[in-house]
Amino acid sequence: MEKFGIYGKLIAKEGEREQLATILLEAAESMDTLGDCELYLVSVAPADPNSVYVYEVWSSESAHQASLTLESTQTLIQRAKPILAGMERISTFVPRGGKGM
Repeated sequence: MEKFGIYGKLIAKEGEREQLATILLEAAESMDTLGDCELYLVSVAPADPNSVYVYEVWSSESAHQASLTLESTQTLIQRAKPILAGMERISTFVPRGGKGM
């Protein structure tokens, strides 16, 4: 089975980027217990004051989908919803390897 990667952009309401980043970093911590999550990076760009970027690598697309149904994930999603202005899936990809994987 091929690995699955996703690169996404979450857009916070004005002034809420740090709160959104904090929630996504909590999500990253919760991924420590999921063996199927191989990489979960949370980043911000100085030139984009409302966006948080998430770069994920999973053992499979189905493992990624299953993670979205977990109670811990659903709780974090509910916390993030009030401060989200939008979301964009920048790309999905098939990871081949490299440092960190």
